Amino acid sequence: QVQLVESGGGLVQPGGSLRLSCAASGIIFRIYTMRWYRQAPGNQRELVALISSSGSTNYVDSVKGRFTISRDNAKKTVYLQMNSLKPEDTAVYYCNTINNARDNWGQGTQVTVSS
Repeated sequence: QVQLVESGGGLVQPGGSLRLSCAASGIIFRIYTMRWYRQAPGNQRELVALISSSGSTNYVDSVKGRFTISRDNAKKTVYLQMNSLKPEDTAVYYCNTINNARDNWGQGTQVTVSS
C-alpha cells in the first residue's frame, strides 16, 4: 500500500538546477526516514541523500554543497534541490523509504545533464 511518486526530472545544461519531488502515501510520513537514490545505465544504484524524521540529513560526497534534501510533512513530500549540475549527475533518480524492513521505491524520474 506504500506508494512513492517522483516528479521534476528533465534535461538541463551543466551548471543548471532542478528540483525533484516525491509524494508519499500509505505511511505515517512524518516518522519515516526518506532517501533519494540514483542509477545510471551500467551502474549500481547509489544512495544520494537521506533525511530522517527529525530533519537530520546526509549526502554522498560527490553532491555535498550542491544538493539539498528537505521534507514537508504536511504535504507528505520529500524534495531534492539539485544545483550546479554536472554531466556525471545524469541518472534515473528514485525515492525510497523502508517499511517493515522492506524497501519501497518510486517509479523514478530521469535527470539528464548535457550541453
